[in-house]
Amino acid sequence: MFPHHQKSLGRDWTTPWENLQRCCWNRHISSCMRWPGHYSRAPYPYFSSRHFSLHWRPPCLFESRTPFQYWNWRPDSLSHSSLIHLSSYIMNSEGDEPSSKRRKHQGTIQRHWEYVCNHNKDKTKILGDKNADPKCEDSDNKFDFSVMSYNILSQDLLEDNSHLYRHCRQPVLHWSFRFPNILKEIKHFDADVLCLQEVQEDHYGAEIRPSLESLGYHCEYKMRTGRKPDGCAICFKHSKFSLLSVNPVEFYRRDVPLLDRDNVGLVLLLQPKLPRAASPVICVANTHLLYNPRRGDIKLTQLAMLLAEISSVAHQKDGSFCPIVMCGDFNSVPGSPLYSFIKEGKLNYEGLAIGKVSGQEQSSRGQRILSIPIWPPNLGISQNCVYEVQQLPKVEKTDGDLTQTELDKTEVLVTAEKLSSNLHHHFSLSSVYSHYFPDTGIPEVTTCHSRSAITVDYIFYSAEKEDVAGQPGAEVALVGGLKLLARLSLLTEQDLWTVNGLPNENNSSDHLPLLAKFRLEL
Repeated sequence: MFPHHQKSLGRDWTTPWENLQRCCWNRHISSCMRWPGHYSRAPYPYFSSRHFSLHWRPPCLFESRTPFQYWNWRPDSLSHSSLIHLSSYIMNSEGDEPSSKRRKHQGTIQRHWEYVCNHNKDKTKILGDKNADPKCEDSDNKFDFSVMSYNILSQDLLEDNSHLYRHCRQPVLHWSFRFPNILKEIKHFDADVLCLQEVQEDHYGAEIRPSLESLGYHCEYKMRTGRKPDGCAICFKHSKFSLLSVNPVEFYRRDVPLLDRDNVGLVLLLQPKLPRAASPVICVANTHLLYNPRRGDIKLTQLAMLLAEISSVAHQKDGSFCPIVMCGDFNSVPGSPLYSFIKEGKLNYEGLAIGKVSGQEQSSRGQRILSIPIWPPNLGISQNCVYEVQQLPKVEKTDGDLTQTELDKTEVLVTAEKLSSNLHHHFSLSSVYSHYFPDTGIPEVTTCHSRSAITVDYIFYSAEKEDVAGQPGAEVALVGGLKLLARLSLLTEQDLWTVNGLPNENNSSDHLPLLAKFRLEL
């Protein structure tokens, strides 16, 4: 493209503006403009001020008091001595623009159904084919249902963290543009249960709830307890379920200094609408754990509180637990200690750095170690993540009072229990997603913005024994668990940057919706 005017700047290149104008005038270069230091892996090209003529000052950028509207700008006054900075990413053999992440304003993400059950596990069809959607079917001996987990990105949080969305065109960030897209996705996927995070309260009351109710959903909502006006919602179809109980969980505790954050959870007990007299129940939980990568102690405690509430709600008279679906943004990556605790049902956190819990921090240097125990006894939750039964000690005035030696033994036992560094829970939970593409080993991602592209969103479920055979914790698999039928495929970071990351023109959150279809054998 630039045969004789290129100059090398390390691994980057510059070229005079007239060459770029002559070769690329009709290629919407202005819409691809980037500023140095903006995003280390940004699409290209971007303009670098140090490569401009010292006497050139674009009036539209520096003399105007109005915000820079780059999507309407044409570089008519750019001096011919100016240079365009081309990123060091690999140029293809034809001399075209870099082959890595390019800024694109149009394009759709192709996601397909991945079938899991044995009779059709080798089939994969594109979502656009209506015949590819594995419909949920009900009969006398089975109940099929679908669950979506979706962090829809609170508008207030978007505006408070605008640095994460500098790669986006401004129009796609407006709520008036985003909500119709989000609602369109929800309509298209038509899940029986929706677990939504970052649901802003005013938008929930004015738009989200009325829109979902018009689609046949019943909605339950729990707002955060602090100043951030967003929360979690669980919505389910009237035609599929009856509501038995609603159980909000507040992670803020005034009497526990550790729990000074305003995150929340929501746990519902649902009963499938079936013709049979005695219908089983399903526990659905939704949460959004603390983001702060350096506060793994708070994250683990919040998770323990959610698990304790699930245990209370899902516990049945015979001592077993009903099937469980636990969704949310857990702000933890696959393979992290927090993630492993959910899947394996146990965690020894002795010596674990506080910033290593969620796997978001790459280095534990300078971080303190998790205390033992993590949370104080007055929280009322045991190391098995269940509510402790508060029993008053029986005091009897008799001549056979405990000797001092016996009292010392009792104190030692209590201290040993309190100082245990082992956490447990009694569920056998599997993840709907495998988090890596089996053919390449490339990670799946559920969120993608200017700072990162990782997996933090999950759908966990209590699996049948055959689904967890040989896995850690399989010995406590639930009887009457759920069978995973299908899941909507996830994407790689590279896939998402071909449509300019998230949000974009067609996907209006910085997270992807997760979707799974389950079967409950009756």
